[in-house]
Amino acid sequence: MSEPSVPPPPSYTPPPPPPASGTVSPNRNLMIVLSYIWILFLVPLLAEKNDPEVQWHAKHGAVITVTEIIVWIAVWILSMVTAFVHLGCAGCFLHLGVWIAFLVLRILCIMKGVSGQRFIIPGISQYADRF
Repeated sequence: MSEPSVPPPPSYTPPPPPPASGTVSPNRNLMIVLSYIWILFLVPLLAEKNDPEVQWHAKHGAVITVTEIIVWIAVWILSMVTAFVHLGCAGCFLHLGVWIAFLVLRILCIMKGVSGQRFIIPGISQYADRF
């Protein structure tokens, strides 16, 4: 007696289910990364109008950029004042500290955003929801 031959199962994989809420951008991670690279927050803000998560990160990146500009102006004024008082290179360390702090902040925001979370900064992140 011969064994009946069984055909192999079809190699069809069903498409993934549609997203539950809103339209998810196919390049969401790239847009979230661009949201936190200074002026490049404009790219996801203008290009991905249908993805609410990307829009929030772009607005959050804009708020961080404006905050950074304000802090840099304050540091510049402070370093100008300290230069007249002859405090030496205290301004150099202040500039370095501010630069490192904002770099770490942006990296944290990118890491949280790519993993699907939001990095909330007290006193600053609330402005992202206002516009």
